Amino acid sequence: MRLDSLDIIVTAPPAPGWGGRYWILVKLVTDTGITGWGECYAATVGPRAMEAVIRDVFSRHMQGENPERIELMFRRVHSAGFSQRPDPTVMGAFSGLEIACWDILGKDRGRPVHALLGGRVHDRIRCYSYLYPTRPHHRLPQFWVDPEAAAEAAADMAARGYTAVKFDPAGPYTIRGGHMPALSDIARSTAFCAAVRGATGGRVDLLFGTHGQFSTAGAIRLGRALEEHDPLWYEEPVPPDNIPAMAEVARAVRIPVATGERLTTRGEFHEVLRQGAATIVQPALGRAGGIWEGKKIATLAEAHNAQIAPHLYAGPVEWAANLHLAATCPNLLLAETIETPFHDALIRGAIRVEEGHVRLSDAPGLGIEPDEDLARAHPYAGDALHLQMQEAEVSYGEDNLFAGGAPRD
Repeated sequence: MRLDSLDIIVTAPPAPGWGGRYWILVKLVTDTGITGWGECYAATVGPRAMEAVIRDVFSRHMQGENPERIELMFRRVHSAGFSQRPDPTVMGAFSGLEIACWDILGKDRGRPVHALLGGRVHDRIRCYSYLYPTRPHHRLPQFWVDPEAAAEAAADMAARGYTAVKFDPAGPYTIRGGHMPALSDIARSTAFCAAVRGATGGRVDLLFGTHGQFSTAGAIRLGRALEEHDPLWYEEPVPPDNIPAMAEVARAVRIPVATGERLTTRGEFHEVLRQGAATIVQPALGRAGGIWEGKKIATLAEAHNAQIAPHLYAGPVEWAANLHLAATCPNLLLAETIETPFHDALIRGAIRVEEGHVRLSDAPGLGIEPDEDLARAHPYAGDALHLQMQEAEVSYGEDNLFAGGAPRD
């Protein structure tokens, strides 16, 4: 069996667009006629340029190869151009293609991917979600900075069985690097925690996100203000490449630090764990190197007595990959999910959250068969990136209002 052909679909989720402007789905077909699906979570270049990267990675390192030889193909990509270090764009391309290889292998053997990774240790996978608008009077972008609306959404999520929710009200995501939070950002952040905690009666863990926007001193200042509300984690309190600074925050703040959505391959995660920068790691399998590299990352974390919480801000194919990995990891904490009608329809309802958990089936491969016609019926025609950070400076005199996780062109 050999990898024969590649097709790429860049599909745009309809408004409101939870999961980003577009999702990059890859479809591999073997010379024996088996189809495998993957998803690339890489957004440093535009979608047309990313398509070219994916095609180059496939033709240069994978086409004609046996899909079983995942380790060899990874080594080719990791070493490409005499680099032997992870390039986030190239590794993102490989990650989606690698996921498709596992889908092929599972289908070829008639077994689910989780069975090929050592088997399930979790029959039910605990899930969390961002707080998204749930009621008719919730309006964007005001929803993202409204503690009362967040509390209502959290109560709705708790009623559906979720035991953890995430929110990130601490100001805009800026290209300008780590900054000191404004007093208004600190006040809003503590108000969010209090409101969500009050609305859910202690039944739901609080996951506080920041997307790496603070200086070391700023992250410590904000983190100490949040401590009384006992969040389960403090996500990316400083820029993700500054591991020593993140370790300093972890030592100074009594909230577990989580990071990983913007890291790729085990080498970057190893440094996070070695330096004590985080006790919760969040690989996004469409960027981190794929399922096999994700398993290595989870094992590294287990050796450091850390837990994993696979990240998702993409489509349902990466979600399926995340869940298959999650099911096999003794040190699983949570898995992120996004529930929209488009996510559900794209995989024909094959995976669903019930009472805040997912039960994976024993269907072969990833256990999904994407609706290719539906994906192609929603092409992305723009040239923006999947997510973008603002260039404007943070305001210290007026409230900071940001677009949240639903960018629209």
